[in-house]
Amino acid sequence: MAADGLLKLLAWLSPSFPVGAFAYSHALEAAIDEGFVADRASLQAWIEDLLDHGSPRADSVFFMCTHRAVAAGEDAAFQEVAEWAAAMRGTGELALESIQQGESFLRAIGDAWPVEIAIWRERLAAAEIRPAYPVAVACAAAVARIDATPALAAYLHAFAANLVSAAVRAIPLGQTDGQRVLAAVESAVAKAVAAAQTRTLEDAGTAAPALDALSFRHETQYSRLFRS
Repeated sequence: MAADGLLKLLAWLSPSFPVGAFAYSHALEAAIDEGFVADRASLQAWIEDLLDHGSPRADSVFFMCTHRAVAAGEDAAFQEVAEWAAAMRGTGELALESIQQGESFLRAIGDAWPVEIAIWRERLAAAEIRPAYPVAVACAAAVARIDATPALAAYLHAFAANLVSAAVRAIPLGQTDGQRVLAAVESAVAKAVAAAQTRTLEDAGTAAPALDALSFRHETQYSRLFRS
């Protein structure tokens, strides 16, 4: 891919980009509290299962469908994907995590980057749709003419990296073990990206009921570091 596209992805999906990703654990904090994730091996298995069956699976579909719709200038298709992505959240905390980051991402792009996303933000506002995070990132990538495949890979890698960062703080897990997990899940990220290439919007389901149950549990957890 072109260097300018790579540099944009590195910036947009870095921990320093102002979307507040550090504040969320995607229910991992509850999984740690319940003892389901307690070390490097269980953290790796947790992330891989999410990539295969959890919300990242659905988000990958939303990402690819959004990118295609924006690249083709298809307003109706874009709106349909955005509606699905905003609705398909199992709990209030998971919805907050996705929507807050999506809105913050589009705001930062619009305020600081020479990427013409205003018309797509206006279409979302006119339809009263709050943008889910994968929709926001895919929209910006398509407008910036960044290919969907590396953009999705970067998005999923950032998701995994944020969970590793949360685990390092919450288990606690050593920094080196955290990097070992991130290295180990590379193949799972690549597999998820490949699988998303042929899926349609109707394939945007999940099969991770434990994630939703733990997210509900986190809402009333006594001591919390994270918002989800």
